[in-house]
Amino acid sequence: MAGQGSPSIVVDGKGLSIVVIAASWHDEITDGLIAGAVRILETAGATHSLIRVPGAFELPLVAQTALRAGADAVVCLGVIIRGGTPHFDFVSNAATDGLTRVALDEGKPVGFGVLTLDDEQQGLDRAGLP
Repeated sequence: MAGQGSPSIVVDGKGLSIVVIAASWHDEITDGLIAGAVRILETAGATHSLIRVPGAFELPLVAQTALRAGADAVVCLGVIIRGGTPHFDFVSNAATDGLTRVALDEGKPVGFGVLTLDDEQQGLDRAGLP
């Protein structure tokens, strides 16, 4: 069940510039993830902006670009649903490895909100949608 075991962290984001970067696939679920991220950032008092990219594969490059342009942190969101081909594995691995590399190379926080799912219902559940 979504939310179980999630940390209850209170962050003071005043003075921080955070870029939310979201993939465009499965927009109903992704829009729910964006709404949740924006809600937390606004509660924390952080300045934020949103960049949409075509898919999860593009998240690492845009995250690195945003951090190099001065963002204090990025939050990367996307939805990858398993299909009948190896594409799921390639995109999931590329997004995960790429975002890890960006965090290590840039020395800044990279929030990882890429859902890897077996079906759409799992995404709706995890995004807190009906």
